[in-house]
Amino acid sequence: MTDIELGALAAEIALEAGELAARRRREGVHLAATKSTLADIVTDADREVEALIRDRLATERPDDGFLGEESGAAGGTSGFTWVVDPIDGTVNYSYGIPAYSVSIAVVEGTPEPESWNGVAGAVCAPALGELFTAVRGEGAWHDGARLAVTTEIPAGALLATGFGYDPATHDGDLATVRRVMTMARDLRRMGSAAIDLSYVAAGRLDGFFERGLNAWDFAAGAILVSEAGGAVSRIELDSRRPLLFAGGREVHARLGALLAEN
Repeated sequence: MTDIELGALAAEIALEAGELAARRRREGVHLAATKSTLADIVTDADREVEALIRDRLATERPDDGFLGEESGAAGGTSGFTWVVDPIDGTVNYSYGIPAYSVSIAVVEGTPEPESWNGVAGAVCAPALGELFTAVRGEGAWHDGARLAVTTEIPAGALLATGFGYDPATHDGDLATVRRVMTMARDLRRMGSAAIDLSYVAAGRLDGFFERGLNAWDFAAGAILVSEAGGAVSRIELDSRRPLLFAGGREVHARLGALLAEN
């Protein structure tokens, strides 16, 4: 498959998975377990949606690797790996808040973010009726319109962030917010990193930063931002909670400088 065909496959499966997630939400959410803390939940729908995605990819791309939030990693022989978050924003999903998404990326290389090259990504927000897509060298798109990050922030940057579920991390997260507010117009907190990054790509947000994201949280969104003309970086990689930040080139540079301060 070409990169464009891989992107089309990601979009097709993301739409199908998003439809399943929305249908299960209408039928009622059943909590299946907790993840890192009691506040970090997983639903039966997370597992069912990931199984659908994994089964579709096993049929269409049996030689590719896979990395999913719920079912873990599986190696492949093709050099490509699919990085999947079946429901990004599970707490929103469980509460009936529409800011949740299905995030699917295909990358070239290993499932380690610092070693892969993003090929294509799709973020479907079914409750919002939106699909964001990107393909390497072909740009990022939404509803047939090409996306572009913001390039000017005369009133300050509209930023988004997220906090970890472990209460022990909240003081550090709030300290980070205090640093970046010196460049901010205001702050948004939506609860789905994939949507946040999609909105940066679409110019709806000027920038985004968050600690402790996993590869599946940002894989597709990072491709969207890059293809929309922005930049995405991760720092403090030796820590338990690496810090990711993204935005247009100016916002990215200013965020990086502020976030590097002690």
